[in-house]
Formats: sequence, C-alpha cells, structure tokens
Amino acid sequence: MTPRTTLPDALTLTPGDDGALLAAMHGAFSNAPGGRPPEEGRPFGGLLAALATKTMRQGLGVTAPLRTLNVQFLSAARYGRDVAFRPRLVRGGRTMAFATVEATQGERPILNATASFGADTPGFPASSPLAAPPPPRDKLNAQRQVPVDFAPHFTRVVEYRFETGPNVMGGNGDGPAVERFWMRTRDGMPLDDSRLCYLLDAIYPPAFTILNSPPGGASVDLRFDILTDPTPDLAPDGWAFFEFRMTDLNHGWTMDDVVVWGADGTPLAIARQRRKLF
Repeated sequence: MTPRTTLPDALTLTPGDDGALLAAMHGAFSNAPGGRPPEEGRPFGGLLAALATKTMRQGLGVTAPLRTLNVQFLSAARYGRDVAFRPRLVRGGRTMAFATVEATQGERPILNATASFGADTPGFPASSPLAAPPPPRDKLNAQRQVPVDFAPHFTRVVEYRFETGPNVMGGNGDGPAVERFWMRTRDGMPLDDSRLCYLLDAIYPPAFTILNSPPGGASVDLRFDILTDPTPDLAPDGWAFFEFRMTDLNHGWTMDDVVVWGADGTPLAIARQRRKLF
C-alpha cells in the first residue's frame, strides 16, 4: 500500500475467473483519518461505488449514460486481497439497460449494486426547480482545507474550495449540518460517472459539523441519481459544486442528502446515504 497510488490505479479492473473483474484495495484510499495508519480504516464507499459502475461498463459493454446507482454495503473490504466484482445484465435494449453487480473478497460478500442506464429523449421540455448558480470558485479561499490529521486518506486525491467550512468537530454549532464546496479530483480529469460516484462520498459525514465527538459509523446504503450528464462545459476541468446536508440523526442512524450543480447552476446529480453509527 503506497500513498503514491493514483485514482486511475485504484479504478483499474483486471479480468479474473468466471467473468469477474478484480480491483486491488490500496491503503491510499482508506477512510482512516490522515493522521492514522491506513490499516486502521477500510476502503471507502465512494471508491467501491465507482468500481461497481466501472464494472458494469467494462464487463457488460454498457455505453448509455448512468441514471441511477444503488449500493448496499454488506461488509467492509480489507487490504491484501483483491475484491472480485461480478456484473450481470438484467435487461438491455437500444435506449435502456438494467444491471447488477455482486462484489466479494474471498467468500465474504462486500456489496450488492443495481444500476439503470438510459439515453435522453429529445424534444421534451426541461424544467428543474433545483437549478441554482454556485458561488464563484475563484472568490473562495483555497487555503481553507480539512485539517490534514483529520482528513481521510481518500481525500488526498480530491481538491476542495469551501464556501462553508470546513466545520469539523462541531464547527457549525447549533446551525444546520451542512457543508457547501466546489470539488474535483486533483488530477483535473473530466468528470465521468465513475469519478462523480467517487466524489459523491468524498467528504466527512455532515453530522461531524454539529457533533463535538463524532462517533464511528459505516455506510449501509448509497443511492445516486444522475440528472444531467457532466459534460466538460458543465464541469470545467472536472469541477462541480456540492452541498452535503444531514437530513436526520436518530436512534443510531444518520441520513445525508447531496445535491451537485454544474458551473452554470445546472443540477447534475442528487444522492442519499444511510449510515449506522456505533
């Protein structure tokens, strides 16, 4: 495990047995705080979601735009052994495709994922109540970053421009548990669906902005809905604007919602994540 491992390395899938595609688990993408050894954490959920998406494209030859991805995390992946992703086409047609992925590490189930892919239908009117111009990126202070010892290892391949925060360890006080910021992968590559899946989980839980002593937790379910394809015009140099908001904290569970906008205010995606605290 080396911190010099790149995001393309982590997203590389190699053919295995029985139609599986294999992904190595790198400590550079651990969810452990940056001040702790990677082995104290596990490969983070956004990477696994991105790999599930890429598995369907590479393994099934699906080319239509991703519309919806649902991921159930069954157990935490570990280091030192590849994760095997096995895709299956449920139904495919000229304009729509439905697929599933099962991921295992040895005999241990890691995740189940389902996805829908579909081409746009031209000629329909467009209306989006979510449309909202983001703050100018060049007006935000690039020095406002998550403290290095706190920021998980997987954030090292991400570049941030915070409008609010970073407000960790209760920095939002009695206010809403919300963080808003521009984000991209640090290599500046175009924002495709795999990288968007990665970024949709690439920040600390918003509950950390109102809790002075955040508990541990684990992602149980992720749902991503892609509203508009992230073209270079909408996401220049890979940049998009994200709002992460805690919707609920109750009985040892949290629910977080995410909205992503392009540079002109076009809504690109929405997401929801359910976490179990411990």
